[in-house]
Amino acid sequence: MKKTVYLVRHGQSEGNVGNTYQSVSSPLTSLGRKQAECIADRALKLPFEILISSSVMRAKQTAEIISIKSNKPIEFSDLFVERKKPTNLSGKSHSDKEAEELNKNWGKSLYTSGYWALDGENFDDIILRADQALRYLENQEEENILVVTHGFFLKVLVARILLGREMVGAKFRHFQSRIKISNTGLSVLEFDSDLDDPSWRVLVLNDKAHLGE
Repeated sequence: MKKTVYLVRHGQSEGNVGNTYQSVSSPLTSLGRKQAECIADRALKLPFEILISSSVMRAKQTAEIISIKSNKPIEFSDLFVERKKPTNLSGKSHSDKEAEELNKNWGKSLYTSGYWALDGENFDDIILRADQALRYLENQEEENILVVTHGFFLKVLVARILLGREMVGAKFRHFQSRIKISNTGLSVLEFDSDLDDPSWRVLVLNDKAHLGE
C-alpha cells in the first residue's frame, strides 16, 4: 500500500519578518493569511482525507483556513511543531547580546549530538521526533494526509528520509543549508509498504505554484 503525505509550511508570520526571536504565539501577517488562502484553494484539488497540524499559532491559523475551505476538521499534533528553541530566547531582540550568544549555542546544538543549549531541542531530540512523526504517519488509517508544519522541521523530515542512518550533524547542516522551504510551500512524501524494505520517498519539494511565483 502507498501512503501520500502533503506537507505544507505555514504562511508568513510576524516572527518571520520581525526583529525578535520568534515565539510560539507569533501570528500570521496579512500576507501570511493570503498565502494560506492560496494553499487552501490548492488543497481543494488534493485527495487528502485527514488534516493534521502543528499546534503552534502560525501553523494552527494556516490549518484553520485550509479546514474552512476543505470542510475537514483539524487534528493537532505536537510531533509537527517547529524546532523548540530555549525558553529564554523567545521574544528577545536580535540585538540582545546574551540572546545572540544563546542562539549561536542553540544553533550548534541542532547539529551536535550530545550537546544542548539550556532547554532547547538538540540534534538527538529533533531526529527522535522526526522518526516518531514518520511512524505516526505510517500508522494512520488514511492513505492521503495533509500536514501543516514548519520550515526547519520539514527539512528534518526530508533529510531523515534521504540520508537515513548517514544523517550525522555535518551532513545535515550541509543539507538544510542547500534547500529552501517557502511559506506555504508544498512538499509531497510517499510511503510504500509493499516494498521488501518498506520506506519513504520524497516526490515533491517546496512547490509554490499556487503563489504565482
